[in-house]
Amino acid sequence: MTEQRRVIARVLSDARDHPDAGAVYQRAAVIDSRISMATVYRTIRLFEECNVLDRHDFGDGRARYEEASREHHDHLIDVQSGNVIEFQNPDIERLQREVARQLGYKLVDHRLELYGTRVDDKANNSGDS
Repeated sequence: MTEQRRVIARVLSDARDHPDAGAVYQRAAVIDSRISMATVYRTIRLFEECNVLDRHDFGDGRARYEEASREHHDHLIDVQSGNVIEFQNPDIERLQREVARQLGYKLVDHRLELYGTRVDDKANNSGDS
């Protein structure tokens, strides 16, 4: 692994958000100004092929990435801000397995993405939801 790939791997590993290639490039270039956008694209593609990186399309027109080795979680995407919130819910996990079983399948993998907008606190407090 080249030093530039190591830098890109570290940027992706340290990310607490789900950066797109442009954000990965900006963060990596701060560490090593010799890194090019082409190097970022090639490295991301390589990491995807090696199942080191998961690619997501959250409906904002850009591919976003996270480490594949993280513990399973689902995503809630704020469609106004683009923020991605990771969450785990055992009831949802159980229900998904049950749905697969009812349809005659054993669930081997899944992705759940929820899209929403933040509820106004005033409306939420008055009982309007």
